[in-house]
Parts: sequence; C-alpha cells; structure tokens
Amino acid sequence: MPKTESPAPATTTFAQATAASAPAPTPIQVADGRARAVIDAVLPIVDGGRFAIKRVAGDSVRITAHCFTDGHDALRVMLQWWRDGDAARHELPMKLKWNDEWHTEFIPPAPGRYAYTVVAWVDAFDSWRNELLRRVDPEDIRVAARVGALEIAAAAERAAGEDRQALAQWARALEQGAADAGMEALALKALALDEVLAATAERHPDRRLETRFGAELPLVADRERARFSTWYELFPRSAGTTPGVHGSFADVEARLPTIAAMGFDVLYFPPIHPVGREQRKGKNNALVTEPGDVGSPWAIGAAEGGHKAILAELGTPEDFRHLVEAARRQGLEIALDIAFQCAPDHPYVKAHPSWFRWRPDGSVQYAENPPKKYQDIYPFNFESEDWPALWSELKSVLDHWIAEGVAVFRVDNPHTKAFAFWEWAITEVKRAHPDIIFLAEAFTRPKVMHRLAKLGFTQSYTYFTWRNTKEELTEYFTELSQGLGHDYFRPNAWPNTPDILHEALQTGEESVFKSRLVLAATLAASYGMYGPAYELLEHKPRGPASEEYLDSEKYQLRHWDWDAGAGLRPFIARVNAIRHANPALQADHSLRFLPIDNDRLIAYMKQSPDGANVVVTVVNLDPYTTQSGWLALDAEAVGVPRDHPFQMHDLLTDQRFVWQGTRHFIQLDPRRVPAHVFAVRRRLRDERDFDYYA
Repeated sequence: MPKTESPAPATTTFAQATAASAPAPTPIQVADGRARAVIDAVLPIVDGGRFAIKRVAGDSVRITAHCFTDGHDALRVMLQWWRDGDAARHELPMKLKWNDEWHTEFIPPAPGRYAYTVVAWVDAFDSWRNELLRRVDPEDIRVAARVGALEIAAAAERAAGEDRQALAQWARALEQGAADAGMEALALKALALDEVLAATAERHPDRRLETRFGAELPLVADRERARFSTWYELFPRSAGTTPGVHGSFADVEARLPTIAAMGFDVLYFPPIHPVGREQRKGKNNALVTEPGDVGSPWAIGAAEGGHKAILAELGTPEDFRHLVEAARRQGLEIALDIAFQCAPDHPYVKAHPSWFRWRPDGSVQYAENPPKKYQDIYPFNFESEDWPALWSELKSVLDHWIAEGVAVFRVDNPHTKAFAFWEWAITEVKRAHPDIIFLAEAFTRPKVMHRLAKLGFTQSYTYFTWRNTKEELTEYFTELSQGLGHDYFRPNAWPNTPDILHEALQTGEESVFKSRLVLAATLAASYGMYGPAYELLEHKPRGPASEEYLDSEKYQLRHWDWDAGAGLRPFIARVNAIRHANPALQADHSLRFLPIDNDRLIAYMKQSPDGANVVVTVVNLDPYTTQSGWLALDAEAVGVPRDHPFQMHDLLTDQRFVWQGTRHFIQLDPRRVPAHVFAVRRRLRDERDFDYYA
C-alpha cells in the first residue's frame, strides 16, 4: 500500500481554544498586555472618585498610591494634578515608603476645583541600574554595560539638546569600555553608575507602556475660612436700643465692635427678607397673632417681595451693602441664611403655582414634621414639571446675594430639598466664585448629612449639642476627625441654636455654658453660637421636655444687654483669642484623646501640621463638683525628650505648670474655671536666659 503522510497539525489560536470551551467567559478588555505596572489604589478617594476630597488652598495635599509589578523590575510612579480648565498638567515623582505604598504631596495654590491621578510604568533603565549594582563578576559587568548602552542610547533618542548629546556620549563610552579588555570592570561599573548622567537619563524614560489609574479624582480647594471659622448668630431685628422697637442694619453696625471684640469672624443672620402676613405665627409659635407680632423670618415673602428683597424695617439694599463693608473692616464676614421655602403670600405662589404641591381641596401643602406643623411655610415641589425654571430661579437667589457682597451662606434644612439640585447649584456657583462657603444646617441621619457634604457643602452642623458624656464626645469626635468622612465632612459645632436649647443648658449654670463653649471651640476648628442668648446664659425652655427657647426670637423681638463685659463675653473673647493664636486649634485632623482616670474629666490634644504648636485641653464635665484625676501624657508625644521637664501654660488662667514623666495630676473646680487649655512649652528657661549670663 502506498504510504500516506499525516496532515500537519493545525495551529490553534488562543481565541479558538477559548471559543471551544463552554460557556465562553466574557473577554477581558486589555489595552496593551505588555503594560505590567499595577495601580491598585489611589488615596484619598471618595466613593471611587464620584465625589471630591476637600482641602484648603495653600495646604499640602498628601497622596498615596498602592503600586507594584510582577518580578523584581523597578517601578516609577508619578502623580499628575491640574486645575479644572487648565491644559497643562503638573507631574511629581512619588517615593516608595513600604509595602508598595508610594507617597508625594502637592499644594493647590488657589481656591478652585482640581483633579489628580497616578501613572506608573516598569522602568527598564532603573531596572538595569539596580541589577548592575549587584554585579561583581567582571564578565557580567561587561555584558550589563552593553545592555545599559542600548537603554541609554534609546533615552538619547527621546531627548533633545544637551541631554541628547550627553546621553549619546555616555552610551558610546559604555559600549567602548565593555569592548576594551584593558578597562577594569570596576571602572566600567563606576562609569555605568554615574549619578549625574543617570539623572539625565531618568528625565527621558520610555513611557509607552505606562499604566494610568482608572479615574481622575476630584479635589475642591477652599479658602482658609472653610477649615477654621468662628460663627456668631444674631437676629438683626433684635439689635435695637429700645425695647419693643424693631432693629435695623444700622443698629447691627453699632454692635459690630462688641462682636468683633469677642473674636468672631463670621456674623450670621437668619433670613432678612419680607415676612409673610398670611398664616403668620405669633409669640412662642402661637397660631393666632396679636397686633405687632413680627412672625418668623423663615416664613419668607410678602407682597413687597421674596428671597431677593429686604424687610423694610431692616433697611435698604444700600444699607445692607454698607453693613457688609463695615463688618469687613472689623474682620467679620456677613453670612446669610438661605431658606428655600415660601410664606403663603410669597410672589412665587401666584406667579409659579406649579412649583408647589396642591391638595385636593385647592390649598397648598404646607410644611410638616409631625407632630410639628408649619402653616406659615410652603415647601417647593422639586418634582414639578417646571423644575428647570425652579432650579434656575433658586440659583439666581444665590447669585443675587453674592453680587451684594455675601460670600458665606448657611443653608436651612438642605436635606428637605432635592440632592441633585444642590450638587448642580453649588458646583455652578463655585465654578464662578470658588471662595463661596456653604454651611449645611441638616440635623438628620448621618448618611444624609454625609451625602450633602459630598455634594459640595463646605461645612456641616453636627450632633455636638447632644453629645455630653465623655464616652459620647470621644466616640463622636474621633469619628469626625479620623473616620471615613474626614476627607470631605467638615464639622461645625454649635452648643445652641435658636431651635435647640439642650437640657444641659436649661440649668442656667455658668459652668455648663463655659465648659460647652470650651469643648466646641477646641474639639472643632469651626464652631458657632446663637447670641446674645448664649453669653447671657438664656436658659428657660418653652415648656417641660422642650428644647425650644421660651419667648424665642424666632417669633418676637427681644431686647438684649450689649455691654461689652456682660455675661460670658470676656470669657468668650479669651477662648477665641486662644483659637486664633494657636494653629493646632485651627484644623481637626490631629485630634487625639488622652487617657485620664476619671470619667467626669475629658482630655485631648491637637498639634499644628509642623508639630511646633501643641495644645492639650482638659474639661470638667461635672458642672457642680471639683474633679481630679491622673492624665497619661508621654513627653515624647508633645515633642519633648523622654524624662525632660516641660512647661504647660494654661492659656485660660495664665498659670504655668512644670510636668515631667508620663502621669500628671489634674484638678478642676467648675465654679472657678471648668477647663485647662494648655500650650506646651518645650523649653524651660534657666540662668542662661538671663541678660548678663556669659
């Protein structure tokens, strides 16, 4: 039989082989399988890059990337950052610290929106140098020199000018040296490892196979007041000099020196617009008004105007602009309340009926939070078919007051308005005015508060008012300073508001008011108070188990004592002066609680970014009884060598104590001063500080 040849085996491709298997897996999309660098994570990051981290312009931003590759080749990792709208990208090398974590820092120079990402590649030149460092065999060194000559020649092709010439000469020298049997291997190795020429080569890497992180991460840089601010809330209509007479912007101007002397830098007004007459509330939230009742300023709008108008009794737009400028000269910024809701007689109700919810009986649905009813307030319907016009109009309210000189807004109940609206409005406003600050007044569920912060609110009210025990305060402020939200949620702590008179303050004990003030002012870089109620120890609730003030300014005029020495004003001025003089208290990231063996005493420390300023605060949480305990503080934790003495300067009383070791005795009488605010003085004065010491 004739011999027959077997057919050659068919070549099977990878695609055919995988196609033959069942079920077929979804193919992995690979841009270039030769790219070997892995960027596993970039930090900080908020929700995978969906939302921006927040920083302050001029502050350093630390970026960490988790990067590695297979095998032992060298990796190069670069941070890229840029400002929105800029074509140019800044690039910084990242340094390997440990466990494949690479770090670098950059400084956003001005308020605005920025982005950053990370790129990495396996670097053939650096890999070659690392291997050459370990070579000792002369023949291995000569072979490696030839390999390096090829890499350097390739780098020369990517370079230009003097760099190109220097690299080409270096490559030729290595090639010639490797071929020259008379050149010693050690001399050849030294030539190959030349540091200056290596730096030149590293400026021209082969990045064709670089890996780019999968997202461009957003960053919002704000001005410093976003991080550190001291708020004072005042009803302008109660600023008058005569009881029962409506106050004006001119009256507020007369109060500015007193407020500035207390050390505040933001003066916040509740709404200053015309107050609705229909369904107006009377004193203490009464449903029936009496002649002269002024109503709630949050019931916005009447025949004479709405959110862009000013209540006539307060003054004119020109008066308002004059007040804004007068406040600025005193170091104060005016913050306005933004309450997107309407009184029944607001012009919007007739002009845009589709912006509201209508009930079957033909009436508009007023605001409710059962059992509370707000018959004098109509909420907007964000599901209106006319929502684009509604959004546009509400944003125009912000634009109007920005044009009048306002750069700080406190937003009333933003969680009751559409989240999508806030993200759009804040982004658009800050695109044109990156210095604008928005404070969210949303006492609601934690996830909702955090979502608002992610959407763009600069600062957020907190649960501080309801955190009173050592355990509560420690857990809550550790979460705020170190928890998942610390990259975007900036807390603003208030011991009271016109809506909230906590039961702890209802005792009227001065020690409580002082201790709560110290806690707010030192735990949080931003805090505020509703005055003059707070400094004058206003403490009577509207009724049993109520957190509302009796005779609340929300519904009536009040006449206050404005003497500079009245109530807690000198103490408040002292606390705020301490805040302004100590950078450690002007940020939240460094807060650390300290062990102290008494649950009625709470202790914590903060330090400035450079470590030069350290502040230790101890507060007696018992308003009636002297409390004592042993505080654990290692000298090295405050930058002092172990076993060296150091001075603790109490900035509230100007007393000075010398501490040494790790345990320190504390005793606080709340009837005198319920707290220590210590500045650490690392060096004690001795005879060498005397003028004539030689």
